[in-house]
Amino acid sequence: MYDWDEVLRDAERTPGAGGDGQERLVVNMGPQHPSTHGVLRLILEIEGESVIEARCGIGYLHTGIEKNLEYRNWTQAVTFLTRADYLMPLFNETVYCRAVEALLGVEDDVPPRANVIRVLLMELNRISSHLVALATGGMELGAMTVMTNGFRDREPILDVLEAVTGNRMNHAYVRPGGLAQDLPDGVVEQIRALIVEFPKRILDYERLLSANPVFVRRTKGVGYLDLPGCMALGVTGPVLRAAGLAHDLRKSDPYLGYETYDFEVPTDTGCDAYGRYLVRLHEMTESLRIIEQALDRLEPGPVMLADPKIAWPARLSLGGDGLGNSEEWIRHIMAQSMEALIHHFKLVTEGFVVPAGQVYSFVESPRGELGAHVVSDGGTRPFRVHLRDPSFTHLQAVSAMAEGGMLADVVAVVASVDPVLGGADR
Repeated sequence: MYDWDEVLRDAERTPGAGGDGQERLVVNMGPQHPSTHGVLRLILEIEGESVIEARCGIGYLHTGIEKNLEYRNWTQAVTFLTRADYLMPLFNETVYCRAVEALLGVEDDVPPRANVIRVLLMELNRISSHLVALATGGMELGAMTVMTNGFRDREPILDVLEAVTGNRMNHAYVRPGGLAQDLPDGVVEQIRALIVEFPKRILDYERLLSANPVFVRRTKGVGYLDLPGCMALGVTGPVLRAAGLAHDLRKSDPYLGYETYDFEVPTDTGCDAYGRYLVRLHEMTESLRIIEQALDRLEPGPVMLADPKIAWPARLSLGGDGLGNSEEWIRHIMAQSMEALIHHFKLVTEGFVVPAGQVYSFVESPRGELGAHVVSDGGTRPFRVHLRDPSFTHLQAVSAMAEGGMLADVVAVVASVDPVLGGADR
């Protein structure tokens, strides 16, 4: 956080530093500004229309998610973490659950069907997140048709996620050891219909933007950050790949069986906002390839590991009231197995014990490397959980991209980074 008086004093100490005696102004863009992606405050020092210095101020959306996890059991923590970066909830859930599974030593015991479904839903989530990036970025640069189309095309994906998890966002569906429940009937056919239709939608964006003279002039050569700059600032994801490096954790350090999927890692060499747009556009096509392969390898089987001392005890079923545990499961714990009843209530009320230790887990999220450093003191609650969120890391690159450019280009710079302040300020 920057103190406003301090910023003004700094500006007063260097009047007319450009050499032409022009007065410098210090202006705020945000935190309540439609082009700063929510509650990001940009403190800009400008000479005329040129940006001399840019600083990011965060802290306006502080949710305290990481601290709250210390007062919840290991499974309850998922409900908080899914709300961190709210545009990629399934990635938040998966990176945390992988860390817990590593601490428990059961990462190899997670059922194959559960891992395939995790991949399937994360790639759907990647597409929906990139659609929001294209839609909001397009709107901020005046392309209202892209805004309309982006949110229109996101709806079928959210419909699928709602059918699977019960929620359009903030799903709490991935659990330590597997998933909360299996795929419902009919959803595989629903996804197959979606991936048949979607390539046409991606082509529409290419036609709308890739050769659009206004969009090209607002993004080409804007927000320049080359590969050495990305490496120095810890930048990952589409911003790094738009600088020419095909670094993707799904390839370089695969997890959940990603090494068995056939897909490419799109790159560009423009090092600018336009290149980042192209990378995201092509990544959606590659995600469709992964989704199709995941659907083809779905085999019947459990979606939660078998250990009753760890496995989430619910057996969710769509009943007469639209939700709830299955009658078969209730009959089992209430009339057939005292041991199952004990495990059920122990897990629901206290949770399971995780051996003492610490683990760093990671996934390739829509914005780059999402990591979770999870520490256990041997109890039923996390001792510490810290997310390495790409939005937080990438905001430090905004200064390098914006300084020396025009004031209007700051909007394109922020849009090209695609920050989500829920992740930056969790």
